[in-house]
Amino acid sequence: MLDFNVIKFFGINTRTGKVFRPLPVRWEFPSPGWVKINTDGTVRGYFGLVTCGGIFRGSIGDIIGAFSTFLEVQIALVVEFYGVIHAMEEAQKMWLTNVWLECDSALVSAVFTARTNVPWMLRNR
Repeated sequence: MLDFNVIKFFGINTRTGKVFRPLPVRWEFPSPGWVKINTDGTVRGYFGLVTCGGIFRGSIGDIIGAFSTFLEVQIALVVEFYGVIHAMEEAQKMWLTNVWLECDSALVSAVFTARTNVPWMLRNR
């Protein structure tokens, strides 16, 4: 309720949508010696402004690092890819070798399990 009051205070218009089927969400800790990376991206419109970010957490839930980046104008299809690519580049800079990468894109998961090809605009990265 406090969040709603803050939004209302700043005069931000909100739209409430109907929740069709709520899903329980639970964050799992990585095993000792591992780092979990959660990434996500967002697009304003199908072809609009894009940002992505991620958080690195250790086996006791401690925050090891985080990133967010503005990606100019891209299509929605590649947002999650950029987040994962950027996360892996950051993990490499931090010399992390045991990482558990988690994102909410079925297409990204399919690429990592070799069920599909990487979109052409991302192949060089």
